[in-house]
Amino acid sequence: MPVSSHVLHRFCAIATAVAIAACTPRPEGPPPAPPVIIVPQAPQAANPLDRDQPSYLRLPGQEGAVPVRVGIILPFTSSSAPTRALAASMMKAAELAMFDAGNRNILLMTADEGNGGAKAADAAQQLLAQGAEVIVGPLFGPSVSVVAPIARDRGVPVLAFSTERAVAGNGAYLLSFLPQYEVRRVISYAAANGHHQFAALAPQTAYGDVTKDAFTDAVAAVRGTVVDVERFAPNSAAVAAPASAVAKSGADAVFIAQGGVILRAIGPTLSLDGATRDKVKLLGTGLWDDDPAIARESSLQGSWYAAPAPNADLDFVGKYRAAFGTAPAQLSSLAYDAVALVALLAQGTPYHRFTAGALMDPNGFAGVNGIFRFNNDGTSERGLAVLEMTPTGPVVVSPAPTTFQRSGA
Repeated sequence: MPVSSHVLHRFCAIATAVAIAACTPRPEGPPPAPPVIIVPQAPQAANPLDRDQPSYLRLPGQEGAVPVRVGIILPFTSSSAPTRALAASMMKAAELAMFDAGNRNILLMTADEGNGGAKAADAAQQLLAQGAEVIVGPLFGPSVSVVAPIARDRGVPVLAFSTERAVAGNGAYLLSFLPQYEVRRVISYAAANGHHQFAALAPQTAYGDVTKDAFTDAVAAVRGTVVDVERFAPNSAAVAAPASAVAKSGADAVFIAQGGVILRAIGPTLSLDGATRDKVKLLGTGLWDDDPAIARESSLQGSWYAAPAPNADLDFVGKYRAAFGTAPAQLSSLAYDAVALVALLAQGTPYHRFTAGALMDPNGFAGVNGIFRFNNDGTSERGLAVLEMTPTGPVVVSPAPTTFQRSGA
């Protein structure tokens, strides 16, 4: 039976405190100004899992207790080798969180997402039949869309990793980093520092669609003015004309929803057309955090972008490397956060502890990459820093908040 119990002896030495805890107000660091969270009623379950059953899975020695049964759905047999490697790394991070929690009553039960679709639906049915009272995963949006209704019918929440906002809600919660909040954070910071005329350059991609809409919403929220929005084909040869148009738009801040080589082509083009860094502030998202070469492009120095606090995950990376002898995959921290959150809430009544009210605590939780909390629509809001690009790399100009409480609250 595909249960992660085989690692119990291998990691008995790893028994540190739970690395995720309900956040309490602290005086340092002003947070963004989030909306008030009103916790909705939980989705109505037609066939709820509301009590322990003899048929549910137990390990030897758990016969007299009710385990915290956690179903994990990941693409272990995906046709993509990198995806399989990511799934394996995320599973190891989930195991690490379980042992860090020190709760021997947590039982991780695995099922395969495969390439999604029917395979993911079968995985959900398998885990629910084994008594899972919370599901961690799946990874991809189409899989979440088929797993969530099955879990909702049993009253079981889904803590998924997709970045497709449309699959969130009604019992499905996304732990992923959504670009909408990065856009809101950097636009808000720019407005607070005197920028009011905004333009944007966004690629003709799904990411560009999402960030363009987030950009217009964020500018409206700070009562700024959108003076131009230009789209471009996602290649370096296609950016000249759109960048030139934005440079001549009169904007005092230009948001660029692009990273990598294309970003490094956009910067000089804007500068040559008059949008120099002493006149126009360039703004970006966490995509900028993935390319050290950006710091060497002089036209991008002084730009601002929103991302998790630098090196926030050092402790997690160190523990993972010590346990498994290698560095974790980039998204593995999400699996760690999911299982650590389950461990935090595991003291409640079995089959009544992972409620919407508990998961949507407005104070949020402290995860590997900083604080986060779930919104009404099932997306997660994260505490992000604003960084400025310098010749030696990014530096923090606005720290990530350590609480979702407003200053003075």
